[in-house]
Amino acid sequence: MQSENEDWESLSLSLKNRVGQMQDADFETLALDVFRFQASHNPLYHLYLGLLGVEVNSIASIDQIPFLPIELFKNHLVQSGFAPILFQFESSGTTGQIPSKHIVCDPAFYQSQAKRIFESNYGSLNDYHIFALLPSYLERSTSSLVFMMDYFIKESQSELAGFYLNQYDALVENLKAALLTDRKIWLMGVTFGLLDWVDSGQDFSFWKEAVAAGRVMVMETGGMKGRRAEWLREEVHAFLQEKMHLPQVASEYGMTELFSQAYADQAGVFTPGVSMRVLLREVNDPFGQVTQAGRVGGIKVIDLANIDSCSFIETKDLGSLEPDGIRFKVLGRFDNSEQRGCNLMLAQGWGTNQEEPSS
Repeated sequence: MQSENEDWESLSLSLKNRVGQMQDADFETLALDVFRFQASHNPLYHLYLGLLGVEVNSIASIDQIPFLPIELFKNHLVQSGFAPILFQFESSGTTGQIPSKHIVCDPAFYQSQAKRIFESNYGSLNDYHIFALLPSYLERSTSSLVFMMDYFIKESQSELAGFYLNQYDALVENLKAALLTDRKIWLMGVTFGLLDWVDSGQDFSFWKEAVAAGRVMVMETGGMKGRRAEWLREEVHAFLQEKMHLPQVASEYGMTELFSQAYADQAGVFTPGVSMRVLLREVNDPFGQVTQAGRVGGIKVIDLANIDSCSFIETKDLGSLEPDGIRFKVLGRFDNSEQRGCNLMLAQGWGTNQEEPSS
């Protein structure tokens, strides 16, 4: 057992070091090494691959890698290796739904990757006053977004930065103070929180000059979390741009089950972080590939920051790829029916009340 523990521990550390230093050209080779590591050291993923009849050594490219259905994060421990679990991120979901849980064994690694991805897109956190309007997330202590933003706020070393529920007067007062400094402003808001702020009657003319100078970035996280009727992203952006006097609205694509993020400056076209890649599956076939630009498919995410859990996740989101094959759009969601991968697990009697297999 000691040699087995030493084996996974040294491999895990080596992979994390490689992810922390990786460049775009390293992605496929590193993804295949992560796949082999998790196929051996993640009991749930190992079982799933076995049920599919996958021969691990026959996988030679990332488009051949099977992706774990995201629903399994709801009912099973998804862990590679045996590192102590310090805490878990938990999804919000809606009433009556089982939340997804994502283990955190190495929070510093998650933070460093999140910071690297943000700063590669938008520059140093020290250039910003960060304002986080995240009402639904702040009501939970297990939100990965709040954990990330709390780290970003501390790293920015701004005395004006902070979190807000619906304290609009205080938010505006601190925004106005921030406008008197040399830093830029980053307002990160859950979508319904931004819409509620607009509906409060707020006059946004106070920052028109700073917006025109390119000093204000408003970013939405997507989704209404059951608080309002769902809008298309284009509708949300058009509404916010008009009411808040903005030339564009940025977006973040992330989720409880991912340690990496993708960002879109405008128009909902996301650029994945260096440790993240999106592939598409056929809507009616989880094992069919969609490679044609602009064609709708189910989003599958490779997240190489998920060393301690699983890096290959089949989501419930629908999207399309841009012509470069890297950037992508998020276009909607699958319905609530179970997908083939989960049914395969259940068919083997490994349901929600079963014990996890031992390593």
